[in-house]
Amino acid sequence: MDDVFRALADRTRRILIDELAERDDQTLFELCTRLIMRHGLEVSRQAVAKHLDVLERAGLVETRRDGRFRRHTLNRAPLRAAWQEWLRAHVDHPDHPDQAKE
Repeated sequence: MDDVFRALADRTRRILIDELAERDDQTLFELCTRLIMRHGLEVSRQAVAKHLDVLERAGLVETRRDGRFRRHTLNRAPLRAAWQEWLRAHVDHPDHPDQAKE
């Protein structure tokens, strides 16, 4: 789970996750284009590739070869595990004052 939180600590990687959540199976070129066009981020292909490697090592992105392209897909399982194993206990804690208001 530590790898997941380290990967999520970077804003660009969170944006990449958002983009893959919206549309899976994207190439590096497609993701770079979306970062520029939708988010105004001028990030080099090499930098995006490094971010994708971090996400892949954390298990958040799966990559497959398609001819000469690599296609990237979001793997939601590590996010679910982080939610179920740690985050939910703090967000949905019955003794927390915010929970009493709802």
